[in-house]
Formats: sequence, structure tokens, C-alpha cells
Amino acid sequence: MELWDIYDKDKNVTGKTMRRGDPFEKDAYHLVVHVCMFNKNGEMLIQQRQPFKSGWANMWDITVGGSAVAGDTSQQAAEREVLEELGYKIDLHGIRPSLTINFQVGFDDYYLVEVDLDIRELTLQPEEVQRVKWATKEEILTMIDQEIFIPYRKSLIELLFDMRKYMGSHS
Repeated sequence: MELWDIYDKDKNVTGKTMRRGDPFEKDAYHLVVHVCMFNKNGEMLIQQRQPFKSGWANMWDITVGGSAVAGDTSQQAAEREVLEELGYKIDLHGIRPSLTINFQVGFDDYYLVEVDLDIRELTLQPEEVQRVKWATKEEILTMIDQEIFIPYRKSLIELLFDMRKYMGSHS
């Protein structure tokens, strides 16, 4: 049983929790984290979800993502998801999300990081991830058109690539 902290509309922890899968109460929100890992060539590490996963089975996705569990900060949840899904230890201490996107019942925090890693050395979580590869922005946009990548808004994918080396909205 996975427990989630409940946040208010301003992203403050309320001190209440809920079980994953339970209906949301009015004005209750939860936190989801995403980590987009880029290499020095400007490619994003993407993962293919397992065929037996509920929701987006067999589809390609950004590097990692998942819900924060009760007690997690955004950074802790992001570090945990990277370690669980890829077997890679990343340190996000003191790093804030590059962007936060509100959705109906929560907040999506996106971390954009550059890493130097050999994907052959990753330990993929067999319950979640069947394979990974490096992909360019154009490859991901084509995969969305081919309906083999989770149907993110193309403008979001473009923004993730454009923001990967910057914080803030000014150049």
C-alpha cells in the first residue's frame, strides 16, 4: 500500500495522507516527479515501459517519473525514482525542479539534468522498464506521431529540451 502526502492548492503539505488509488477529496492534491536526463550531445535518456504495466504499456517515456510517497520531498522522490527504475544514484540535494506543471489533482515537478553515463551500466527495474536509449528531440516528436511514445504535448517536449541548461524564462 503506497501512501501519498496530500498538498493544498498552493503546494503546501497538509499533514494528511491518502492511499494510492483512493478517490481524491475536494481540494486535495499530490506530487508527481519527473527526471529528464540529458547527455552532452543534447539527447534525452528515454525508457520503454514494460508490456504488462497498467497505463501506457509498452510505450516510450521520458527518463523516469513517479509519485512522491508520504514523507518524500520532491528531490527525494526524484532521486528514489531514478535509483529504483534505472539503478543510478543521482544527487539532487539543493536542486529545485526546473519547472512545475499543475494538473487536475496535483503537481508535476520536472528536473532537467545533464549526466555522463554509459546506459549499458544501468540496472533497469524489471517491473517497470524493459529498455532505455538516448533520443533527440526530433526522434521523440516522431515517436509521439507514431503513437509509440506517451502522448505528451509536443510543446512540452520542446520546452524540456530548450530548458535543459537553464533556469528561468529569460535568456
